[in-house]
Amino acid sequence: MTTALTLTPGRRPDGTALLTAVGEIDMSNTGELAAALAGTAGPLVLDLTGVEYLDSAGLSVLFTHAERIELVANALLEPVLVISGLADLTTVHAP
Repeated sequence: MTTALTLTPGRRPDGTALLTAVGEIDMSNTGELAAALAGTAGPLVLDLTGVEYLDSAGLSVLFTHAERIELVANALLEPVLVISGLADLTTVHAP
């Protein structure tokens, strides 16, 4: 069964690309996330404040793009990003 994930592209006021994710990120929908990240050139802010679950498959996708993304993460995801080491490779902001 596919887990619901909504990805909405946009731009921040400074012109930086923004991708807002809402729902759950797991192995059933990481292809969609990977395609959205790969389809956005240059620096990107990924807003994960609406993400309720992030598994290792989703983390793997984020690690692939760590050098060019900034993450906005809720308190639920912040420990996962720190323990996985992703927070050491990219900037993580609170909402």
